[in-house]
Amino acid sequence: MAQLHNRISQKELKQRLLEEKEPRTTISFYHYFHVEDPAAFRDTLYKQLAALNVFGRIYIATEGINAQVSVPAFNLNLLKHDLYTIEALKGIRLNAAIDDDGKSFWVLKIKVRNKIVADGIGDPDFDMRNKGRYVDAATFNELTDDPETIVVDMRNHYEFEVGHFERAIEIPSDTFRDQLPMAAAMLQDARDKNIIMYCTGGIRCEKASAYMLHKGFKNVFHLEGGIIHYANQVKEKSLPLKFHGKNFVFDNRLGERITDEIIASCHQCGAPADTHVNCSNDGCHLLFIQCEKCRSDFDGCCSAECKTIFQLPVEEQKLVRKGIDKGRNVFNKSRERVRPRVGKSDYNNSVKSMVNDQK
Repeated sequence: MAQLHNRISQKELKQRLLEEKEPRTTISFYHYFHVEDPAAFRDTLYKQLAALNVFGRIYIATEGINAQVSVPAFNLNLLKHDLYTIEALKGIRLNAAIDDDGKSFWVLKIKVRNKIVADGIGDPDFDMRNKGRYVDAATFNELTDDPETIVVDMRNHYEFEVGHFERAIEIPSDTFRDQLPMAAAMLQDARDKNIIMYCTGGIRCEKASAYMLHKGFKNVFHLEGGIIHYANQVKEKSLPLKFHGKNFVFDNRLGERITDEIIASCHQCGAPADTHVNCSNDGCHLLFIQCEKCRSDFDGCCSAECKTIFQLPVEEQKLVRKGIDKGRNVFNKSRERVRPRVGKSDYNNSVKSMVNDQK
C-alpha cells in the first residue's frame, strides 16, 4: 500500500526543497462539485500526486476541492493529465503563480474537511449552483470603469492591506464566515447595482456571489480565477492593470508582487513595507509586516519581548513556551484603525487562516 502521509521531519523536507536543482511551478485550483466519499477521493489523489513529486496543501470536502501545489516543471503536463482524467475536474483551470520561485511548499498534505471554505452557512436552501456571473479581466475592467459598480474584496484584512483593486471595499473581518453576513449588511442599499466580488484565486468570491444572490441581490459578478488569473490575463492581453500592490498567498512565499507600489507600512516603525513575516519566536509566530531595518533590529521578531526570548538558548526557549497554545496569530488593524504597538495582546487575534498550516 502506498504511503499516504509524510514521515520525514519538516526541517529535512525544507532542506531537500532548497537543494532541488529542477525548477518547480506553483499552481492553484478549486472546484465546487459533489464528492461522494471525500476520504476515498483523498487517498486516490494522494497516490497520484505523490508519484509526481507534488508538494502542497489540498482540502477535500463533500462540496469539492481546494488546492495550492507546486510540481516539478517537467511533471506539469502529467499532473494536468491526471487531474483531467477525473470527470469532475476535466478542463479545470489551473492558476499559475505570478511571482514564483518554486519554493512555495515542501511537503504534500491532503486533508478532508467539512467544507473547502468555512462559511458558517447553515441554511439548507443555500445552493452553490446558483452563483454570480463570471467575469474575465477585460470585462472586470469594463464594468469597473463605471463608478456605480461596487467592487468588493472578500479576503482578510492582512491580505487587503498589502494590495487590492481600485475602489475596492474592504469587509472588515479576518474570517470568511463573518464577512458573508457583513457584506450583505453593508450593501443593503445597493441591491440593484452591479456588484463584483473578488479574492485570491476565485474560491471565496464564488461562494460569496452565491450567498449574495441567496440574500436577494440581483446583479452579482465574481472575478474568474481571482487576482491570480486576472494578473496573468492582463499580462497576456496587455490590458490596463487595476490592481495595486502585492497579492498575499497562503504558502511559504506569503506574497506575489503584482506592481512595484508599496501601499502598506511596517507594523513596527511605520516605514513603507509590504513583506509579511512570522515572528521568529516559536512561541509567538505572529504574522505581521516588517521592514528590513526592523527585521535586523528585532532579529525578525515582532517585539522586544519576543526578541529577548528568541535570543535564549533553544532549550530555554522550549521551557518558556511549554504548555502555551499560540494558535494562529495575525496582526489585525481591521477593527482598530489607530496603529497599536506590535507585541501587545489586544491585537494578537487568533484566526483560522491557512498560514503556516504546513509547518
